[in-house]
Amino acid sequence: MPFFFKKISSIHTGWFVLVVPVFLVIYYATFVPAISKGDTIIEQLEWIPSLGISFVSYLDGLSLLFSLLISGIGALVVLYSIYYLDRTREKLHNFYIYLLMFMCAMLGVVQSDNMMTLYLFWELTSISSFLLIGYWNNRDKSRFGALKSTMITVAGGMMMLGGFVLLSIMGDTFSIRELIAQAPELVTNDLFVVALVLILLGAFTKSAQFPFYIWLPDAMEAPTPVSAYLHSATMVKAGIYLVARFTPIFAQSEVWVWLVSATGLLTLFWGSFFALKQRDLKGILAFSTVSQLGLIMSLLGVGAIAYHVEGAESSIFKYAAFAAIFHLINHATFKGSLFMIAGIVDHETGTRDIRKLGGLMSIMPVSFTVAIIGSFSMAGLPPFNGFLSKEMFLTAMISIAQFDLFNFSTWGILFPIIAWIASVFTFIYSFYFVFKTFTGKGNIEELPHKPHEAPVGMLISPVILAGLVVVLFFIPNILADTFIKPAVMAIQPFLYSSPEQINIHVAAWHGEITTELYMTFGIIALGLVLYLTLAKWQKMYNLFPSKLTLNNLYDFVIYELFDKWVARLSGQYMTGSIRRYLSYMLGSIAIIVIATLFIQDAFRVSFEDASPIRPHQIIVILVLVVGTITTVFAKSRITSIVALGLVGYTVSLFFVMFNAPDLALTQLVIETISVALFLLAFYHLPQYRKEEERTRFRFSRAFVSIAVGVMVTLVALSAHSQKFIGSISEYYKETVYSLAGGGNIVNVILVDYRGFDTLFEVAVLAIAGIGIFAMIKLRLSTKGDKL
Repeated sequence: MPFFFKKISSIHTGWFVLVVPVFLVIYYATFVPAISKGDTIIEQLEWIPSLGISFVSYLDGLSLLFSLLISGIGALVVLYSIYYLDRTREKLHNFYIYLLMFMCAMLGVVQSDNMMTLYLFWELTSISSFLLIGYWNNRDKSRFGALKSTMITVAGGMMMLGGFVLLSIMGDTFSIRELIAQAPELVTNDLFVVALVLILLGAFTKSAQFPFYIWLPDAMEAPTPVSAYLHSATMVKAGIYLVARFTPIFAQSEVWVWLVSATGLLTLFWGSFFALKQRDLKGILAFSTVSQLGLIMSLLGVGAIAYHVEGAESSIFKYAAFAAIFHLINHATFKGSLFMIAGIVDHETGTRDIRKLGGLMSIMPVSFTVAIIGSFSMAGLPPFNGFLSKEMFLTAMISIAQFDLFNFSTWGILFPIIAWIASVFTFIYSFYFVFKTFTGKGNIEELPHKPHEAPVGMLISPVILAGLVVVLFFIPNILADTFIKPAVMAIQPFLYSSPEQINIHVAAWHGEITTELYMTFGIIALGLVLYLTLAKWQKMYNLFPSKLTLNNLYDFVIYELFDKWVARLSGQYMTGSIRRYLSYMLGSIAIIVIATLFIQDAFRVSFEDASPIRPHQIIVILVLVVGTITTVFAKSRITSIVALGLVGYTVSLFFVMFNAPDLALTQLVIETISVALFLLAFYHLPQYRKEEERTRFRFSRAFVSIAVGVMVTLVALSAHSQKFIGSISEYYKETVYSLAGGGNIVNVILVDYRGFDTLFEVAVLAIAGIGIFAMIKLRLSTKGDKL
């Protein structure tokens, strides 16, 4: 990207990028015939085989569908961005690097069979989305939105990682396929529900489910191509994919059924209700995305009931999983087109504030047509694809009200009621988006830019998506046979052996007026009345206390509680005193080690193998103690240096006594150089001041000193007195010549067996040398400035 951006600046960088998603669409399309028959394709690249972690690319109906959505919508988004982003004013090389990283991460998520690599790509989506949302990093809102989305989704990702680890412990594998095969045994494990909840936290945060949806509206600060991509095919769909992929493992738990279905339904209602409070076009679409994701999530939860029933009831709930995948595809088409239209309106008028818009229908007829198609599909009206999946959604909600397992016979009645009310608000915000923007009088003269229809190139992508909205309404069963049924088979592998067994036929009219059709008539009737009277009741949103919002709770927790509290806490110990920092570290280490020794009953003292202490050794010990005390309390630098050298030479004498001449020689060399360097350095230091300064006794310093001394003594005595494992010295003796090819065992240990230690020591010396050189240069430059 940097090469194309800098060297071929006359051509928009997006044209070079467009090749990648187009190629991917063509490549993945070649797998459609095999996958539609129920086949799976697996490729593996070893990564950390000793831990069972590999890059396993697994294509089945579910992952292929998502791969085609990611690459197909990605191609349209790149084409749209070519006309949306100015090549002379934008840093396009950064934008497209982030976008391709995002695409790669999403493809990795949906194709990974290994949970650890899935988590790797999962967090890569958070990193790349952070870069994309904060692309205009000179704007405060962009940076805030990027940080908010990252903190919430990464926190959820960490919870999900915990669930993955628990699953791997239960099933002794990281492979999702192998865990699915073990699902009947896993459900009885004590860790099963804990893993279930942790994984759902990851899915809910990523797919903006209640109450974690608050990051999604703030992510609208990203460029519109990013918003269209993020909402229609990528980031938020990752959570949907995770729930769909792990349904075969967790669906046998009623906790999964309740959490997924109830959370999805609550999110559906919450997003649809508060969409009408928004004044920004992308804000309306953001809350509509929250709502539509809740709809898909609730269908996946209801579809999990198929694992608990048989016969006719089973077919009804299998229907829900089919509806979830169908609506996921429909949502990608109409939501992608609507976001692009919102970007076009902003691009051509200079504003996204719906209060300033209106009357654009005659000025932007193509954009208006696309907006009508997308909005009516989102509202669930025929002849658009959203109508078909919305009817299937209502069928599933009616069915669960009649279900008598897991207490649904009591609380299940709320499902169709909430679904119907949410659908009414969905109808209203769909009309609100399109008609408030394009119809009415408007104030054309007061807009920041004189509006006009968008360039043809910018309209190509939304027109294609709008065309799919209409086409899919008329050929739903071709779509079902090719893509939806193989995906459903991946979600419910225990219920089907091939896609042909999924006996579901999609039709706009089944020859009779059903309950869900009556519900649709009611949605349209009440929705029209409420839309026409919107000005009278929309003010009720002002009654909700602005302080009692989830966004304010997030701000309080992150900025008021954590940020200020942590800053206040760190101010207590981050004083700049190296002595204090060392006290914290050494004291903590001493407490932990001593406590561990006694808690684990690892402290033993035995002098059976100890050498006898001879009189001359006692004299050397006394010299060592006297030298150490003298070094600390001496008032003359020369005295301190001499006493310190005495300590070093005394230690060398101990090495000689215990038959370690090589260590003694090394110690002698080090001490000689150290004394010489100390003398050289102290020669240039100023003299001691004559005033006496009385040092007060500090209990904390005395405690740390004593604790560290006791720790070292206890560890030395315990290490000598007990041997839990054999000494490694025997291994060195046996292999020093045969494996390492050396004759000097000490040299071989330092260079071969402990090669990394030696390397790090050399690195430390190099870093210290660079630091000293930098300080000398800084001192010289400072002197030069003064002169």
